[in-house]
Amino acid sequence: MTTDDDPAVRPDDLTVRLKTYEGLPAAVAVRGKDPVNLPMIRHWCEALGDTNPAYAGPDAVAPPTMLQAWTMGGLSGHAEPADGTSPAGHPDPAGHPDPAGHPHPPGRTQAYDDLLSLLDEAGCTSVVATDCEQEYVRPLRPGDEVTFDTVVESVTGPKTTKLGTGYFVTTRTDVRVSEGLAGTHRFRILKYAPARTRQDPRPRRPRPVVNRDNAGFWDGVARHELLLQRCAACRTPRFPWLPGCPDCGSPDWDPFPARGDGTVHSYVVMHHPPFPAFDPPYAVVLVELAEGVRMVGNVVGVPYDKVRIGMPVRVEFRAYDDELVLPVFRAEEAS
Repeated sequence: MTTDDDPAVRPDDLTVRLKTYEGLPAAVAVRGKDPVNLPMIRHWCEALGDTNPAYAGPDAVAPPTMLQAWTMGGLSGHAEPADGTSPAGHPDPAGHPDPAGHPHPPGRTQAYDDLLSLLDEAGCTSVVATDCEQEYVRPLRPGDEVTFDTVVESVTGPKTTKLGTGYFVTTRTDVRVSEGLAGTHRFRILKYAPARTRQDPRPRRPRPVVNRDNAGFWDGVARHELLLQRCAACRTPRFPWLPGCPDCGSPDWDPFPARGDGTVHSYVVMHHPPFPAFDPPYAVVLVELAEGVRMVGNVVGVPYDKVRIGMPVRVEFRAYDDELVLPVFRAEEAS
């Protein structure tokens, strides 16, 4: 039998200090940046493919799982608490420095920032979201103005994972409309010190996942061929490779080589987070091939900030190591 006086189970000083933040506010009386609104509901439903009629029309309600969406501050954060004042004992949530001169993001309390800073100082500088839980009390409707309070519900650890050793921080956000509780959102993060791993002097690109459905495509890439599929029934070309036609459902198909030319349909520039074997910033493009299908890849031959929608590109094959060949897209104007 052990007790708290047993050195084997006695919490360390950091754990004791972290526990003092349990029950403290992380955000106080913050107002949602926008009222509940139909355009945001429509975007959400389109992204998830949710066609429930309850989320459209004059009597629409918001999907319950959008609860957290109405509390998000975006890139600029929240301007001020719902009552326009600073929480007692905490700095102005509009982002002004506290009396000690430490700035913090709008809408967050100094207590929560101090908790995160304490973990940073202990070497737990990385963070990953682990899970969330939601409870729904009443539906939210277009026009509802939400306010919310967030509290540090628990800090547990240390816990060693494959990512590293750190602490789980769980916050509880109570979302209200006209002082009535609409729902509760619990969010858990792991703040951890990254595990030390042996560094490969030449990091390898991630390997593609090859299975029986797409093996033919990767066999073609190895031969420097860009192979697409064509449905044997309706003759519709498709990519990525699939076991059946998404248009007519036929399981029969034939492979055929793409011409290899196309245009940039869309793109993103990756700055963060950095990944081994990649050197940010770099552009990732969605190319519309001449055959009418679209493919994601890297663009080469032009700087990342010169990539443009509509830019003509042509496929080429690049060997990254002795085992890996990938299709990339070279800007035609750079040839």
